[in-house]
Amino acid sequence: MKKTSIFGLVVIAIAIAVIISVYSNSSTYGSFKDAQNTTSELHVVGHLNKSKQLIYDATKDANYFSFYMKDNKGQECKVVFIGSKPQDFERSEQIVLTGQMKGSEFHANHILMKCPSKYKNDQVDITEAKSKQASI
Repeated sequence: MKKTSIFGLVVIAIAIAVIISVYSNSSTYGSFKDAQNTTSELHVVGHLNKSKQLIYDATKDANYFSFYMKDNKGQECKVVFIGSKPQDFERSEQIVLTGQMKGSEFHANHILMKCPSKYKNDQVDITEAKSKQASI
């Protein structure tokens, strides 16, 4: 075989190995029910249950934060995050957690929040703006 053919085969083998390793390390989206049935890391999307208490006491343990969240399918679960409480957490519209179930609790490694836009109240109805321009 030629050296270029061997080099090409090696490059293809490395590319396949990289693709397989990236695919195996990627986590998927699901619900708390899906998280109970798997041992791998999972993304769960939902919103904060504001009627239940947030537990965070920086003087007692600054690296423990727990709360209750409802996923997009309506199932509620206690979430434990080993880290400090994110700023403006209570104002978040949507939460994406990355982690896995341990017993009846979801232990999150990462928390991503969709916070309300500061421009939300500045939205203008386009039909209203056009009718004002037409009257001028």
